Amino acid sequence: MSVVWDDGSTPEPVRITPMGWLRAILRGGLIVTVIALGLLLMLLLRLIERPLFGVSRPITPWITQTVCTLTLAILGLKLRLSGRQMRARKGAVVANHASWLDIFVLNARKRVYFVSKDEVADWPGIGWLAKATGTVFIRRDRREAAAQVELFRTRLEAGHKLLFFPEGTSTDSRRVLPFKTTLFAAFFDPRLRDIAHIQPVTLIYHAPPGRDARFYGWWGNQTMGPHLLKVLAERRNGSVEVIYHEPVRVADFEDRKALAAWCEQAVRAPLDIALAAEKR
Repeated sequence: MSVVWDDGSTPEPVRITPMGWLRAILRGGLIVTVIALGLLLMLLLRLIERPLFGVSRPITPWITQTVCTLTLAILGLKLRLSGRQMRARKGAVVANHASWLDIFVLNARKRVYFVSKDEVADWPGIGWLAKATGTVFIRRDRREAAAQVELFRTRLEAGHKLLFFPEGTSTDSRRVLPFKTTLFAAFFDPRLRDIAHIQPVTLIYHAPPGRDARFYGWWGNQTMGPHLLKVLAERRNGSVEVIYHEPVRVADFEDRKALAAWCEQAVRAPLDIALAAEKR
């Protein structure tokens, strides 16, 4: 699996010491055990939850949150939150995308359901986990637009908070790329426009002491294995800030471009401020 965005820069080389390998093995083993037990429990509970509640899933998301919280704790990646989560309103969450870690970070404190391209469902391991946790798979085809709107409406009516990354790719964690407007379009359908809200969220990663500031970013020609290993092997991992911004009502915007531009600016502003502060 490779990352699309590439600015031509070279990521920090992955060098793992003997102690680092030991940490990676121990942490990796614990995380695999936590995920496996969580997945087993989730599948068992879905046998009861699905016939009783259908798409609503009132129980199993707590398992996802617990697994993600424990994973971050095992890694030693500190999580700092600010702002208020959107709870009562129906709608979606949009965030900048820096790394595979985003999935654990965003799931740890908020019950969300990721929106992903349909081919992810066929990825080994990841596709299975995505299906089990209720990921919404969509096909990027204009002929599927009506079905996509209906799928979103069903999920929103069930109280689900959908989550997608409008950048369309992960980065070096030090920037926000222009937001693509494609997924915003569905929320302007008459069946969704008046009920849907969008909450922008900013993720700001802070590298471990002495490491490249882009340590957690996943971009260029990096592959999953080495990137995962370096995070598992790090003696003292850093932290990540999760900033929840004020939700906005879709109907208050003229079109998808205006909504995407507003969300992009909301997500970018805190990261720009943080980066400027580091340079002082």
